[in-house]
Amino acid sequence: MTAGLPLIPTTVCGSHGLPSWLLLVREAAAEDRLGPIDLKEAYEDAVRLAMRDQVEAGIDVISDGEMRRVTFIRGFYDRLAGIRPLPIPRRLGAPNYDTHCPYEVVDRVTAPTGLGIVEEYRFARPLADRPLRVAVPGPITLLIPLRRGGPYASEDSLIADLIALVNAEMKALVAAGCDFIQVDEPNYVMTAGKHRVLRGEAGPMVAALNAALDGVEAKTALHVCFGNAHNNSFSSPRRYRALYPQVLEARVSQFVFEYANREMSEIGLWSEFPTDKEVAVGVVDVKAFHVETPEEIAERVRLALKHIPAERLWLVPDCGLWETPRWVGVAKLRSMVKAARIVRRELGAA
Repeated sequence: MTAGLPLIPTTVCGSHGLPSWLLLVREAAAEDRLGPIDLKEAYEDAVRLAMRDQVEAGIDVISDGEMRRVTFIRGFYDRLAGIRPLPIPRRLGAPNYDTHCPYEVVDRVTAPTGLGIVEEYRFARPLADRPLRVAVPGPITLLIPLRRGGPYASEDSLIADLIALVNAEMKALVAAGCDFIQVDEPNYVMTAGKHRVLRGEAGPMVAALNAALDGVEAKTALHVCFGNAHNNSFSSPRRYRALYPQVLEARVSQFVFEYANREMSEIGLWSEFPTDKEVAVGVVDVKAFHVETPEEIAERVRLALKHIPAERLWLVPDCGLWETPRWVGVAKLRSMVKAARIVRRELGAA
């Protein structure tokens, strides 16, 4: 059990359901109807609301809700130098993974003023009355929309620069006082693509992660899911097995994997490949509108306990809640907290 936390702590992956009015704020900003002070006030209010939702739900380790971020990682590309936006492949019909623009690399990729995550943390930390986790995009995830060019003769050299900028952001977070950092790498489970490193080879991906973590003195977690843009998974087939056993070499304290959306499929891999690291198990299906009852979630927790010791088990939604209606997301968090309490009582750790 982590010091100061109950047995089987509850946490989140990062993003929270957006307040409906924040979508109107973004529309007004796109139409140039707001000034920088208006935007600052709106985003700060949204962060306060997201954190309050989590606290009132009873979550043990919260986030700032990632209210300032746009579609998971897209906003980060506005902070990168050396890239140029390309035409969006498709604009008509239902939005999905092909309705976001890719980028051409035209020069060395850098983040001259960082990724902005340190500023997010500095605002949120004084508002939190409990541990705060901060999510950072991993180098492989940042790589996905980039079309190699410019000075990069090889994919490896481009990844090396992405590793460097992620490493710098995490070290800056630690310097600002952050002690719990989650690296988001949903693209670990892609089995095909233009990038060699995404062809189901866990070794190079884990090596990139470990390089990005070099010198980062904080509790760290690796979040691997199957994507959640527009409540759709990217990867098919949705399986974790190909990552084992290499993924266990990741120099993190915690793994964060989704299971509820797949009826707890592959949870048994933690018996087949035991680890002394914590495992945050996705027990809430963020892609489902249905709000699970505490007992439904408790049953998932009991199944997880057959393969993961209680002292290393954490509970988490499958992914972030940014594509989930806020009221649904809050209700799911409340059910997850109640489920944790049910199971703690069963274990004699109320």
